[in-house]
Amino acid sequence: MNESIHKARWYALALAVFAGDQATKSYIDVTRPLGWSHEVTSFFNLVHVLNPGAAFSFLAGAGGWQRWFFLAIALAVSAWLTWQLSRPLRKLEALSYSLILGGAIGNAFDRAVRGQVIDYLDFHLRGWHWPAFNLADMAIVGGAVALVLLSLMSVESRQTNKEH
Repeated sequence: MNESIHKARWYALALAVFAGDQATKSYIDVTRPLGWSHEVTSFFNLVHVLNPGAAFSFLAGAGGWQRWFFLAIALAVSAWLTWQLSRPLRKLEALSYSLILGGAIGNAFDRAVRGQVIDYLDFHLRGWHWPAFNLADMAIVGGAVALVLLSLMSVESRQTNKEH
């Protein structure tokens, strides 16, 4: 496969994650009032909440400066991921970077345009709620998990090679 086409598909995946993330956030924002909650199952709700902080609402009450701090981090990470995707990578590594890039840009867009991130997925059990999250968060976590698995596979492969 042509190298530039090969790389373009990873950027296209990041763009698809960003577009899907923004489409779902915009749908929730336009069609549901802030604070809205709809029970889907006994353990899952669709909600409309805003998160001015980071993961798990970290620094949510920090007074506003965190918007620009997290936006700057997201942009720096996105630039680094874009550079990484321009290099030769294994498929799982490129997939991981693409997912993280799309999610990072999705949440960065929210911070830049809306001032905070729209979350809409709420899992709960016996009154305990996992912090609400969105498609961008799922892509970031999925990409990070894939990178950890890749790292573990690399360590196992090196250990196997040393034994032989």
